Amino acid sequence: MGLLTNRKTKENTIIIGCGRLGANLANTLSDKGRSVLIVDNDKGAFRKLSSSFGGIVVSGDATEIKVLKEAQIENAAAVVAVTNNDNTNIMVAQMAKELFNVQHVIARLYDPERECVYREFGIDTICPAVLSAKEIDKLLNISDIWEDSI
Repeated sequence: MGLLTNRKTKENTIIIGCGRLGANLANTLSDKGRSVLIVDNDKGAFRKLSSSFGGIVVSGDATEIKVLKEAQIENAAAVVAVTNNDNTNIMVAQMAKELFNVQHVIARLYDPERECVYREFGIDTICPAVLSAKEIDKLLNISDIWEDSI
């Protein structure tokens, strides 16, 4: 685990979930020279990481404390939970915040109704459904403005 060199300054980012979003984020952070570690249950998921990925991979269930400790969560500045399961994301996010005192915790959620649960625990959220709805609304408003000007 020697690649996570910023232990004392807590600049490590841990990403939970190596799907498209998790892998893309891990690759981007790694390319920027950030210390990054990514955790996924499926060892095959790590194939999504670029050949230039300079971080660490941990295979295991991130809802298990021993896996989070293996990922050195106590040294993390940020934890980003982006699995395809809202329950997993909220559980990992809560564990990071409550058990390991990680200051910056972000979780993706698919069900916008659950956002209040995350907020209650001081967890930032990204909700694709809400983001998509906002973008579509912007596009519709632009279209309305365009039509009004004709």
